[in-house]
Amino acid sequence: MAHVLRAPLNGNALQQLHAGDEVLVQGTVYAARDAAHQKMIAALEAGQPLPFDIEGQIIYYVGPCPAPPGRIIGSAGPTTSSRMDVYTPALLQRGLKAMIGKGDRSQEVKEAMKKHGAVYLAAVGGAGVYLAHRITAVETIAYPELGPEALLKMEFQDFPCIVAIDMRGQSVYQASDE
Repeated sequence: MAHVLRAPLNGNALQQLHAGDEVLVQGTVYAARDAAHQKMIAALEAGQPLPFDIEGQIIYYVGPCPAPPGRIIGSAGPTTSSRMDVYTPALLQRGLKAMIGKGDRSQEVKEAMKKHGAVYLAAVGGAGVYLAHRITAVETIAYPELGPEALLKMEFQDFPCIVAIDMRGQSVYQASDE
């Protein structure tokens, strides 16, 4: 049976999760890729606030396709997470609790996840059309000039993921992470 995660998250919800567990994500999730991450880190370095309160939040690494007629969003499959690794520790330090993407993460990110009590969830690559049907609302909240890489606020309903790396650093990508 899948665990249900409702954003925003707290440490108690994440402690019960183990690498390999199935998860259904519900609630508000923020979508950002490389360019939006770069702008968020630049804002932090300039002493400016982020465009949203990151405490307890989930970021989905996605740049969705344009919405076809009658839909709120186009294909919305995960992008390769390692491209965000350089930015992730700073966001985890400020309260980010989960990320959704595909592929393994760097050792630096894994250590920051353990230190700050966060998890990494994997969504199925190549299933963007299916995943888009689990997104019930989309709003651009920052960086509209980035087009599909703008910072988006999304509402998820039973969005399927696997716990790829739990808050103890255990990973589905490796037999054990020390």
